[in-house]
Amino acid sequence: MDEPFDVDGLYALRATLAAHAPRLDVPQEKVEHLLIVASELATNAIRHGGGSGRLRLWRDATTLYCRVSDEGPGITDPSVGSMPPDRLRTSGRGLWICRQLCDDLIITNADQDGHGATVTALISLDGQPSPRNGDPP
Repeated sequence: MDEPFDVDGLYALRATLAAHAPRLDVPQEKVEHLLIVASELATNAIRHGGGSGRLRLWRDATTLYCRVSDEGPGITDPSVGSMPPDRLRTSGRGLWICRQLCDDLIITNADQDGHGATVTALISLDGQPSPRNGDPP
């Protein structure tokens, strides 16, 4: 799956992902994690990454990959979301939630000026740690 999205297409992206996910032949719990992670990443791209993005989804024998890219200002701290959010804040939970539901979250900036971010969520299908270097086929 390789889909562009924007705020007007977020619902359609979620519906497409939900329809496509069962074809991935992965356990239902992993599908549920994928749907939450993809939704959080796409929402972040809209809010913080310039209002649009691209979601790419693929799998190999052991890992499910969900990559969201945008053209926003980039992410200055690749460890963002590693600590639980402040309970009194009303935002800032998206990447923390993603980190709880996937095995690894790889955050990179697209260029040297920090423009554009790419976040790849890795969800292990076999209980083993997912490889950090997974690239789409």
